[in-house]
Amino acid sequence: MEESFNTEHEVGSELDYSPVSWREYFDQMQDVSVGPPDNMDVYRIYRAGHDGPLLVLLHGGGHSSLSWAVFTSAITSRVTCRILAMDLRGHGDTLVRQSGDFSTHTMSSDVANVIGACYGETPPPIVLIGHGVGGAIAVHTVNHMLLPTTVGLVAIDVVEGSATEALHSIQNFHKERPKSFKSMDDAIEWSIKSGQIANLESARVSMVGQVKRCEVEKASPVTDVVTDPVTDPVTNVLTNVLTNEVTNVVTGPVTDVVTDAVTDAVIDVVVERNEESCNQSCDKKSGATESVYMWRIDLSKSEKYWDGWFRGTSTLFLACNLPKLLLLAGIDRLDRDLTIGQMQGKFMMQVLPPCGHAVQENRPEKVADAVASFLLRHKFAEARRETRSSNSFTQ
Repeated sequence: MEESFNTEHEVGSELDYSPVSWREYFDQMQDVSVGPPDNMDVYRIYRAGHDGPLLVLLHGGGHSSLSWAVFTSAITSRVTCRILAMDLRGHGDTLVRQSGDFSTHTMSSDVANVIGACYGETPPPIVLIGHGVGGAIAVHTVNHMLLPTTVGLVAIDVVEGSATEALHSIQNFHKERPKSFKSMDDAIEWSIKSGQIANLESARVSMVGQVKRCEVEKASPVTDVVTDPVTDPVTNVLTNVLTNEVTNVVTGPVTDVVTDAVTDAVIDVVVERNEESCNQSCDKKSGATESVYMWRIDLSKSEKYWDGWFRGTSTLFLACNLPKLLLLAGIDRLDRDLTIGQMQGKFMMQVLPPCGHAVQENRPEKVADAVASFLLRHKFAEARRETRSSNSFTQ
């Protein structure tokens, strides 16, 4: 199936930049608590599917698990599988004690801890799929054998050589982008017009995970102190429940896992719960305020970890002793080690048509085709009955 590169959603003659709920793509949203009761880290995850292998989806730097939303619909329509997409530490709605620790050791341990909390000591067969930084974390997770039931690895647009060369441009990108937006619609419109995301359908759901609503003093620039209505993660969830008269709060299979049943109206009124949200430690000012939408994470503060994310990743990827797939947004991204490894048949590789770095957002159907083909070739999953007669991705 071929999809439009920039999927358009129109209201009359105008493009529709309004946000879309995660419920359109995932079955469940949960907050998974890890650690002792008095010192817990809380990770936001989204799930879909009930059978087949577990696809653990790890997003890129600055994004959130919602960047996998459209891909989730695409892949679950092709093969029987389960999805678990998680917000990495410091991103999205995940709240951890050391939110500034972005080392590969810590972040890969986070992945293992979340899967352990959800599935115990016997999780189903796992295929780790990561984009950008998430791809590097997936490689480290496999290399250190943190998830023994892992059967496959998919890295999307993460190549040591090109990634290392591009690191110097990240700071400029973050300096040049807007510091805030007047509304979620404005943020979504900017993401499309700036080229950060080329698929409007994906932008409408994924930008909710990148920006948050904050209150700032009207007379002050948005870089001044902003107020956060709630700082405690548990209180935050309960407040959402009480203020919206939500009764469908259940306890899942994991201790302290809360299923958020807040109405769609609350989805884009984002009450941020992590350290980056609205400078929780700052004193609150009095006076008239206004709402603006600001970035959830200042990725430039993680600069000291950038080199560690990608240095040696190509060698580690090649050393992972299991079936591997590398998806690239351009052949120019392939470095020497991977070129040699690919010629030796050490992994599957597919170069997608030009689509920018946000590959799974811009070309979700193409990425789903490639992943489905990988899963079927290695007999990790079965094709959906309704697609067996026409699934070109098995070719």
